[in-house]
Amino acid sequence: MRRIFVFLCMALASFPALAQYAPANADWNRPMPPFRIADNLYYVGVKGVAAYLIVTPQGDMLLDIGFRETVPLVEASIRKLGFHVGDVHILLLSHAHFDHAGGLAAMKSATHARLLASPGDAPLLERGGRDDFAFGDRARFPPVKPDGLLQNGVPVRLDGVEMTPHFTPGHTKGCTTWTTTVRDRGQERHVVFACSLSTPGYQVVNNPKYPGMLQDYKTSIATMRGLPCDIFLAAHPEQFGMNRKLAELKKHPDGPNPFVDPAGYKAYLDESETELNEKAAAQGRKQGIQKPATTAH
Repeated sequence: MRRIFVFLCMALASFPALAQYAPANADWNRPMPPFRIADNLYYVGVKGVAAYLIVTPQGDMLLDIGFRETVPLVEASIRKLGFHVGDVHILLLSHAHFDHAGGLAAMKSATHARLLASPGDAPLLERGGRDDFAFGDRARFPPVKPDGLLQNGVPVRLDGVEMTPHFTPGHTKGCTTWTTTVRDRGQERHVVFACSLSTPGYQVVNNPKYPGMLQDYKTSIATMRGLPCDIFLAAHPEQFGMNRKLAELKKHPDGPNPFVDPAGYKAYLDESETELNEKAAAQGRKQGIQKPATTAH
């Protein structure tokens, strides 16, 4: 997980601050064949950035979109699966960074779907990534105004399908982990779309632009530990081992679904917690704070 976000920080560091929008990471933005994860849940993202289509008879929901350059690739994936881009009625988001929210404005225009966002991330969406607490103006994207604000724990419903937002701030002030249930091989499965818990170049201790960051991360990890999880998904394929699981699914299409991975979800939380504690302790020592900040399982 460190490797993904170290690369992101390096890319942003070399991006000219005066350019209008941050460009897509070409390697992350390579096309990826879409596929079915379970029941009415599909992967329609690209190689390095996830996007998920949740299909219902009365219209579809799309969670994340990728970079602004990702939009035509997601549209092509939706069509390849036999669905219609115009049937996307609701747009949802994990967090308001350019590699996940960059294409929202274009997709909203193409589909006339309602964009629902967390109160914590809505201002950043409307600013198009300007004045981000970590990246300043270096990760800008086309601004977009949400049509409504989410309430923590209150499901978004479409034709009987529910997507429930759980506010898990830290990575952004409105980072949102989503949950739903699907049928998979005759069983009901709990799905978690985990928001990022990484700290890419962040000052997590005593950050003047985000004073409550460390406590937010702690609370978010505790919240996520309390969510039932069978199918573990996330905003970047590498975070949940997508390529390995997809290869297994293709090799044994009638076998157990490799995306059912509660142990992988727990490992993601454990790894994230360890990285957070290490960074907080190191920054605390540098600032002369004797007692390192920790989180509890």
